[in-house]
Amino acid sequence: QVQLVESGGGLVQAGGSLRLSCAASGRPFSSYHMGWFRQAPGKVREFVATIWSGGSTYYATSVKGRFTISRDNAKNTIYLQMNSLKPEDTAVYYCAAPSRTGLGTIATMRADYYTYWGQGTQVTVSS
Repeated sequence: QVQLVESGGGLVQAGGSLRLSCAASGRPFSSYHMGWFRQAPGKVREFVATIWSGGSTYYATSVKGRFTISRDNAKNTIYLQMNSLKPEDTAVYYCAAPSRTGLGTIATMRADYYTYWGQGTQVTVSS
């Protein structure tokens, strides 16, 4: 059974940094595109970043230049390094994995591309 477990969230002041981790289990993930999403109170879940199996990365405009997604296939883990955090980054952050491999496309920026989700980790940025 596929499981995703996020960690690394917390409370940080504006301008600070956090590094989120997502440990995957149940199958090897090296062939799968992976994603990070977030959901703030009262808002819909939104795309943050994706990393394709070949290593290509794509970001939401709101985080580009501040966040970096990476993966360690040997550890079945993906990361989200978040720098220059802003109060509007406050949200629950989720990692996600699809049920199928395939060519990387813009679909990897949509929540409905993914089948498996972690429980989420809270990130709170104070002003």
